[in-house]
Amino acid sequence: MSRKVPNISEAEWEVMNVLWKKEEPQTANEVIHSLQEHTDWKPKTVRTLLDRLVQKKVVGVNQNQKVYTFFPLYSQEECQHAEAQSFLKRIYGGTLKSMLVQFIQGDSLTEEDIKELRSILNEKSSRKTDERKE
Repeated sequence: MSRKVPNISEAEWEVMNVLWKKEEPQTANEVIHSLQEHTDWKPKTVRTLLDRLVQKKVVGVNQNQKVYTFFPLYSQEECQHAEAQSFLKRIYGGTLKSMLVQFIQGDSLTEEDIKELRSILNEKSSRKTDERKE
């Protein structure tokens, strides 16, 4: 059973991406420095976002050192899956097929994309067949 991932704003995603990039907890200053490389956010803004993520229980805090360090409580995959599900519900009424049909009919797929999709669908289909046999 997967855990319910809290909703994350676009700005909070930026902070999470910084935390996911490193394998170890980071100080607020390290997160601020990473974000200032590609945003014009002030340190106070980043600290507010970190506080919000802690309140939402998406980010944990190590308080046993002189300087607090922050670490993700959810994996990037868990958050991406939750965001995808939320997007599907909001935009496509929860139906993956509707979204796929729109993308496929929109002509935005290359021949390589189509081959890869076909391979994924075939693999998924054969797994379902195997599960039914058991």
